[in-house]
This record gives sequence, structure tokens and C-alpha cells, in this order.
Amino acid sequence: MEKGNHSEATEFILSGLTDRPELQVPLFVVFLLIYGITLVGNGGMILLITIDPRLHTPMYFFLRNLSFCDLCLSSTISPKMLLNFVAERKGISYTACAVQMSLSIAFGDAEGLLLVVMAYDRYVAICNPLLYTVTMSRQLCKQLVAGAYALGVVDSMIPTCVTFQLSFCSSNIVNHFFCDTPPLLALSCSHTRISEIMMFAFTLCITGSRFVAILLSYVYIISSILQISSAAGCRKAFSTCTFHLTAVVLFYGTLLFMYLRPTSRYSMDTDKIVSVFYSLVIPMLNPLIYSLRNRDVKDALRRAVNKLLTKS
Repeated sequence: MEKGNHSEATEFILSGLTDRPELQVPLFVVFLLIYGITLVGNGGMILLITIDPRLHTPMYFFLRNLSFCDLCLSSTISPKMLLNFVAERKGISYTACAVQMSLSIAFGDAEGLLLVVMAYDRYVAICNPLLYTVTMSRQLCKQLVAGAYALGVVDSMIPTCVTFQLSFCSSNIVNHFFCDTPPLLALSCSHTRISEIMMFAFTLCITGSRFVAILLSYVYIISSILQISSAAGCRKAFSTCTFHLTAVVLFYGTLLFMYLRPTSRYSMDTDKIVSVFYSLVIPMLNPLIYSLRNRDVKDALRRAVNKLLTKS
């Protein structure tokens, strides 16, 4: 391939999680199970929140969209990954690789923004409870979610364009199980130093600012909770934030570890494991985090099951 002639880069080969043949089928079974739980968990959460009027509140409206992002993020990566476990040829076209990268970044970015929006929702609910209904109006909630999706799409264009304007002339084997920025930068035969600095600065600004916004929200939230006189009131206020805070720590902790390091310090094997956690395990865990100890969700599920049993 001639340097800069991107039209000749027709295909990449995804090396996958491992090249050991004896592990392909067991890994296929494990990740098929993870993907199945992700589909059932997030799909069930979306359906439950949609059909139960008692869950038609801003918090669960945001949670439904969070489940949608998790479902789409996992579905962007899992099907191709599962196919590659059992396929002899693990190729992905240049265009499909760019699309996969763009969609995974877009849905991941939208999820990060939704976590910020949910932190703001909890801030208003706890710090300004009397104004909660007025502040978190249906129109504002829709605008916040639409803004999260729009910014996700815009933010995905920058790393995708930066990455795919590079030349890939020495090898087309991507040392990863999906098309992501770090392994493609490592694969490029172009000078990637400027691209690495741009990506580092972009990720630091985007991810860092959102993480700081969540931290500030929780500073005000904790301050307000500590002023509640009754122990029962404190516990109830903390319980409404526990699920969200757990999701924030998992998501942003993994994201910061993945992307805020120079390429020279990358261990691809470590990055693969972290990527599995970020793109496949967290989408599976989120509906469990928000449902296992959430009384509203469990009550809604019980009502839905009772209604089905009554009809049958």
C-alpha cells in the first residue's frame, strides 16, 4: 500500500483475545453467555420501564436510555467478536472497522454523558426536592438525552477521523478483538505522535470534565444528605445514589485507565482485558446494579409477572 493511499486498505485482520485454538470454543461460550445476559437484562429493563407507569420518572427515563446505550455498545462489538471465535478468517473491511469504531465511541460517549445527566438528576432530587418536578420537566429530560446522543455522535467523529486519515502500510493485523483507537494507532506506519497527543488531550478534556461534573454533583449531594436529621432519611437518600455511583466508578475508572496513557506504555494484553470489561462486562452489569437492590424495579417486575400470570 502506498503511504497516504487509504483506498488500498480494504481489510484488517482482528487477532482476537487469544491465538490459542483450544480456548476459542470456551471463550465463545463465555462471551455468548455474557452477550445473552446483556440482551435480556438491558432489553428487560427498557421494556419494564416502558410498560410500568410508576417508573415514568426522570430517573428511570434516563436509566432506560442508559440501558439502550449498553445494548447498542455491546451489540456493536459482540456479534463480530463471537463470529471470529469460530471463523477461520477474522477479517473486517476498512469501512466496517471505521463504522465499528465510530459506533462504539458514540454509544460509549453517550453513556458517559447520561451518567452526568443522572448525577444532575440526583442532585436536584436531593438538594432541591421541592423544585424537582418543575426543574426536571419532561421536555428538559428529552433535551438532555437528545443532547447526549448528539454529542456522542459528534465526539466519535474526531478520533475516527484522526485514526483513519493515517496510513496502514506495513501490516493489517489489528492486535485486538475490535477496532479501537490505541491498537490502530500502534499499527499505523504514519508518524502518530501528533495524533496521540490530540487523542490524549481530547479524551482528557471530554472524560475529565464529565467526571469532575459528577464529583461536584456528589459533593453537593453528600453535603445535603449530611444535613438530614433523621437516620432513615439519610439512608433513603444514600440508597438512591448508590446504584448510580457504582456505575460511575466502573465506567469512568475503566475509561480513564484505558485511554489516558501514551501508546508507548500500552500492554495490548492488558488493554484487551480492560476493553472486555468496559465494552462487554459493564453493559451486562448495569441492569443488575440498578435492579438487584432497587425496590422500585423489583416491585415493577413483580407487578409485570403477576399481570402475565393473571392473563394466562
